Amino acid sequence: MSERITSRRAIQELLSKQKLYEGLLHSQHSVRQPIVESLVHRQHMAEVANLLAGMPSQAIGSLLGVLPIDEAQSLWTCLPDARENEVLWELSDALRATLVGGREPRFAESRINAFLLVDGRLRQVPIGGRQDLEGIKPAWLDLLAAARPERRYIGEHFGVSLPDPGQTTDLEISSRFQIDDKGSLRLRSSFLLYRDGKSRSIPVVFVVHQGILFTVRNEDLPVFRLQGQRAGSQVGYASDCLDLILDLYGADVEYSADVLESIYKRLGEVGRQVLNEKMSDEDAANVLAGIAEAEDLNGRIRGNILDTQRALFFLIRSRLLGRSQREDAKEILRDIDSLNSHTAFLFDKINFLMDATVGFININQNKQVSQLTVLSVVIMPLNIVAGIGGMSEFSMMTAGIPWPTAYAGLAAGMGLLGCATYLMLKNLKAGRKPKAG
Repeated sequence: MSERITSRRAIQELLSKQKLYEGLLHSQHSVRQPIVESLVHRQHMAEVANLLAGMPSQAIGSLLGVLPIDEAQSLWTCLPDARENEVLWELSDALRATLVGGREPRFAESRINAFLLVDGRLRQVPIGGRQDLEGIKPAWLDLLAAARPERRYIGEHFGVSLPDPGQTTDLEISSRFQIDDKGSLRLRSSFLLYRDGKSRSIPVVFVVHQGILFTVRNEDLPVFRLQGQRAGSQVGYASDCLDLILDLYGADVEYSADVLESIYKRLGEVGRQVLNEKMSDEDAANVLAGIAEAEDLNGRIRGNILDTQRALFFLIRSRLLGRSQREDAKEILRDIDSLNSHTAFLFDKINFLMDATVGFININQNKQVSQLTVLSVVIMPLNIVAGIGGMSEFSMMTAGIPWPTAYAGLAAGMGLLGCATYLMLKNLKAGRKPKAG
């Protein structure tokens, strides 16, 4: 906050200095006056542009609102083209008309769609600017990646507050599901997004105000695309905004079920690898990675449907639903109970595959330890013989025998002793194997 205030004061001082220098230069008559005036103006505007680059659009808009018109126009020329639209949202209609004439702010990279209920079907109307909202009362207004000034304007237009879904992290049910003092229904839920083998929970805000459903989200979700297609193609698919909410929750449960099927398929492949007779440590590492991914996805699905279950219970207790809507909500809850049993089964299967994989890793390690044990047993008597061969008494015992012959015989004896020890261990190991039949 202090940096914003400092930047604002610095910009105001630069604009004041610019006016002062222009006055001084105009009072002086010389051949170089236009060149000096141009250089000073460029220097000041470059400094202003650097300061504007670090200021948020809201601060720039408030600064333009308090500056004199001539300074505001000068400041506007320093604003990059890429930031003009976001600053236009922060200006009053009068100031905007003065600076840019009849130009209206546009909904930049956001995708805002209004759905009108016509003859029992939803008709989608893209919203590109403020004029598109005039004279319509949609049954559903979907805001995807809407910036703060865009949410604020739409909220003021319809008389409702639309929060940022990315900042709704309260876990208390009183904060996530509530009816405010204006009678507006507010729900904050998480929807599953599974794409390219990765899963995430995307927060979505539902607001029902004066018969209009507002959905605010920051990322595209397959459930919402599916809902728009169904409601637009089927007559009587939804009659009001509460039907739309139930349909979205139902579609989310269907989507979670589809993702669960992919987990079954993935665990089936892992199971075939685990039940293979031979598994290297590298194969085991890949299997463990696949099991971990399946466990994370399964846990995310379980948390997602639990959140949906809580939202549906709240809707039923709030007595906002009609009789048929309550039956639909109970049907979705039964589907959720079925999915809960599937997730519990998958957790058991994941634990079994995890234990089996770890067991194979232990078997491989035991094999390596066994090989080292055999090697140490084979080498142990050779060490004893080698120690005897290195003693001075060995020279006395082999007196009269040339030393190359004596040590060659010692080496041959050590080789025979090692082979005999190895064969003995091998026969002992073969004798421990259970006989077939």
